[in-house]
Amino acid sequence: MTKQKKVEFVINKLNDIYPEIPVPLDHKDPYTLLIAVLLSAQSTDVRVNQITPLLFKRADNPYDMVKLSVEEIREIIKPVGLSPMKSKGIHG
Repeated sequence: MTKQKKVEFVINKLNDIYPEIPVPLDHKDPYTLLIAVLLSAQSTDVRVNQITPLLFKRADNPYDMVKLSVEEIREIIKPVGLSPMKSKGIHG
C-alpha cells in the first residue's frame, strides 16, 4: 500500500468514526463564528444565539466592529456574562 493510499484509508476511517458535527452557534462566516465562540465562554449556546443577532445587526465584520466602542459592545453582550473582558477582546 502506497503512502497516498494509507493516508486516504486513515482519512476515510476517521470520517466514518467522527462524522461532521454541526456547530450549535449561529454564524454566517468564520468571523461571526469566532465572535460567537468568544461569547460562549462561561455562557450557554442558547444565550449566545439570542445575543449575537443584536451584535451582528450593528457589526458583523471586523471593519464595522472596530467602529463600535468597547462600551457599546459591552452593553449589547452584557447578558452573556463577563462582558467587560469579552467586549475588549471583541473590539481588539
